[in-house]
Amino acid sequence: FLNINVGGESFQIACKAAARYPITRIGKLAIYTDPVKKLKLCDDYSVQRNEYFFDRDPSIFHYVFHFYRSGVLWIRDEVCPSHFVEEIEYWGLHLKYSQRCCRILLEEKQDELSEYLKIQKELEAELEPLDSAEHFEGKCLGNFRKKIWDLIENPYSSIPAKIIAVMSSFFVLISIVGMTLSTVEEMKQKVGKRWMEQVEMICAIFFTSEYLMRLISSSSFQKFLRAAFNAVDLVAILPFYIQILFENLDEADTLYHEELHKVENVSKLGKVLKLIKLMRIFRILKLARHSTGLRAFGFTMRQCYQQVCCLFLFIAMGIFTFSALMHSAEHDVPGTNFTSIPYAWWWAAVSLSTVGYGDIVPETVVGRIVAFGCISFGIILNGMPISILYNKFSDYYAKLKAHENET
Repeated sequence: FLNINVGGESFQIACKAAARYPITRIGKLAIYTDPVKKLKLCDDYSVQRNEYFFDRDPSIFHYVFHFYRSGVLWIRDEVCPSHFVEEIEYWGLHLKYSQRCCRILLEEKQDELSEYLKIQKELEAELEPLDSAEHFEGKCLGNFRKKIWDLIENPYSSIPAKIIAVMSSFFVLISIVGMTLSTVEEMKQKVGKRWMEQVEMICAIFFTSEYLMRLISSSSFQKFLRAAFNAVDLVAILPFYIQILFENLDEADTLYHEELHKVENVSKLGKVLKLIKLMRIFRILKLARHSTGLRAFGFTMRQCYQQVCCLFLFIAMGIFTFSALMHSAEHDVPGTNFTSIPYAWWWAAVSLSTVGYGDIVPETVVGRIVAFGCISFGIILNGMPISILYNKFSDYYAKLKAHENET
């Protein structure tokens, strides 16, 4: 017998049983005759007790000990997969010695653990500030720029920083409300229009000042420009200045060019100007900078993009399938709206979403049966991703909130 001591627990393994696996550590210990080679395989050796000592985990060695007795490597659910694989690799064993059921469960746990660690790393990167204190060391006016950066970027650093964060959210809401009211007919009058322009100018000045302060105080311009939130800030600012530029071009064309083709250009310029004004709606994304819920929602969408893409694939399949069935059932009805499969796409999309506007409805019995199947499929389809998305959103939101509390 081989006397094995692993972490203070003693085991006895028959040399004949160990020698059946000569590539393993215990197998080599059984077949080697050179004492020097044997000592290289263990951490210590007791001459009096003829015992080989290994400074390893004894709980995992129970599985190794059972393997030499039975020839099968059993794996329990409660073991850590990474620790278990590390230990059996030390003893020279391979997962091929385990039963298929145990191996599948272990691989599933390994995949879950790898996915968890990957998400945890990405979440930590999401929570990590863009510029920490060490990034400003050795830079020109490093301490001053760090104070300005904390004032603008880190609302938990001081009371003034919290006030600026609240003001930023307030100006975003004022800007969105102003853009909304500017479309009201009564506000298009001369007085109302002037008030809306003044509000827009004040908001644009605040957003521009905020962006420039972030840009100047940043420790790295490249990292600053690559950050997603800063890109959102830039998109929120640019429409105001592009609008001023286009309005000046519009006035210049109107004053100096009265030909017909120039008037058409002015009309096209007005359409582009309306589109530029509409881009101001993206300012609402600035709220995500100081909103834990919006950040958790964005992170959830990034992590669940495969499930979301799969959901869109199922929706597309349902639209094509049920629109074809509905066209086959209704195309012979006089005055039907299902004149072709593409015309039935809108009906299928509305029915799958269970909205049901009622603008296009089937008239035959077969068409109503198809509609019932489409609605039923939509209910099942809409219920599939809810639990997955909600559970992950709750988990990410809790972690983001815990980080804020720690800060």
